[in-house]
Amino acid sequence: DRGGDWSSDVCSSDLFLLYRAQNKTKTSSIGLAWSKDGYNFTRYKDPVVEATEPYEHIGGCEDPRVVRVNGTFYLTYTGYDNTTARLCMATSTDLRNWTKYGPILSNVTDVVLDASNPTLPYTTRVGWSKSGAILNERQPDGTYHMHFGDSFLYLATSKDLIHWEVKDNAAPFAPKLTVWEQVLMESASPPVKTRDNKWLKFYNGVGSGFGGYVYGQYSTGQMLIDPVNLPDGPPIARIETPILTPKSVQEVTGQVDNVVFSEGLVQYKGKWFLYFGQGDAFLGVATTEVQP
Repeated sequence: DRGGDWSSDVCSSDLFLLYRAQNKTKTSSIGLAWSKDGYNFTRYKDPVVEATEPYEHIGGCEDPRVVRVNGTFYLTYTGYDNTTARLCMATSTDLRNWTKYGPILSNVTDVVLDASNPTLPYTTRVGWSKSGAILNERQPDGTYHMHFGDSFLYLATSKDLIHWEVKDNAAPFAPKLTVWEQVLMESASPPVKTRDNKWLKFYNGVGSGFGGYVYGQYSTGQMLIDPVNLPDGPPIARIETPILTPKSVQEVTGQVDNVVFSEGLVQYKGKWFLYFGQGDAFLGVATTEVQP
C-alpha cells in the first residue's frame, strides 16, 4: 500500500479499485489503486475525482460505484456540500481522467427518518439523492436501470447512462422488510447478472435496535431482482440475515461506529472480491470462490 507511478507499476491484468479518502479537513476525494492479488494495493499518487464544483464544496466527492459499458467507465458518486447529498455522474476511458456531468437527480424527492426520534413518521426532503448502482446491460425496454436512495431503494432509468429519469410519486423499488434494514437502505455494489438472467443485488441496511442489531448498525445483505419482468420491483427474494455485519475493532469503533458498508464487487482470479468500508475509516474485503 504505497503511492505509485501509473506507467511503471500498472498492468492490464491488475484489479483496479476506486476508493474514498479524506484530507485533514474531512473533505472527501476519490482515489485509484491497483493490485495483483486483490489484497495488497498500490495507490495512485493523486486523487482522480476531487471537489471542483459548488455542490462538492467542503464535503467533497464520496461513495464511488462504477460500471463499464462499451469501453467507457460510468461512475456514480455523491457530491456533498455539507448540506445536501447529490448523486452525480462522471465518465472515463482510462480510470484516471474523468469528465463530470453534475447531479443527475436534482429534482428527486425522497423521505427521511429522524434518527434522534425513530418513533416519528418519515418526512420529505427535496434534492437529496445518494448511492446509485447501475445495471451494466440495456434492458428490453431500451433503457438502463439504476437503483438509488438512502432511505428506501428507488428506480431510475436512462437511455444513455448520463441523463436519468424517475417516475413521479413512484413507490419504492424495495421497501423495508427485514429487521436489520428498518432505518434505511442503500445500494452496495452494482448488481451482477446470474446464470438464469436474474440479477443479484448487494445492498446496505441500518438496524433500529431490534432483533440483535444495534441502532444505527450498518450491515450488508443481498436481494434477487428481475428487471425484465419486475422492472419496478419488488425484489423476487432477499436473504433474511446480512452476509456482513460489524465484528472487528475497526468496524465496531471508527469515525462512525458499527459500520460495514459495501460498494465494490468484482470477479478476479477465480474469486469474488467484495470491498467494504469499516467504520468509515478503513477498507476491508470479503472473498468467496466462484461457483462452477
